[in-house]
Amino acid sequence: MTANRNRVRIIGGKWRSRLLRFPPAAQLRPTPDRVRETLFNWLGQRLDGLECLDLFAGSGALGFEALSRGAARAVLVDSDRAVADALRENVKALEANGAEIVQRDAMVYLEGAADRFDVAFVDAPFASGLARRAMERLPRRLKPGARVYVESAQPLDLGAPWAALREDRAGAVRYALYELTP
Repeated sequence: MTANRNRVRIIGGKWRSRLLRFPPAAQLRPTPDRVRETLFNWLGQRLDGLECLDLFAGSGALGFEALSRGAARAVLVDSDRAVADALRENVKALEANGAEIVQRDAMVYLEGAADRFDVAFVDAPFASGLARRAMERLPRRLKPGARVYVESAQPLDLGAPWAALREDRAGAVRYALYELTP
């Protein structure tokens, strides 16, 4: 892989056009700019004061994008040591005080975490089945009315407590925005 393939740019907010660097890894596929733009149109361009969770963070594009757009806090969770180290370097480069990097398996994190979030991003390794498992465990880690963005290979067809707000696809990737309902 070339160095150019191990970078993704932030598309909006205070860090617009800043680059995030990440290590070469076959499982890392950052959410494309066009899809992120759609996501943040769905969420609203500003996330002022919200607390966000970025599971399977990878490049960190979703969590850092949320911070760039005013989120108060973003917890980025990834199990890979090299990925977590790169995320920490990006925190330093951006001076992203609201970012917290957690090197842990996402499922283990969801079982043990006590924090509750307004927004969560679930971009699990493609076709792994982990997106559905994460969605099953997420409700107790979310505030009422929280929204969750999820990417998956197949439609998840989630029932209660999830309400699908928006759905689309880009190539082989399906992405959707859900709301946690009472």
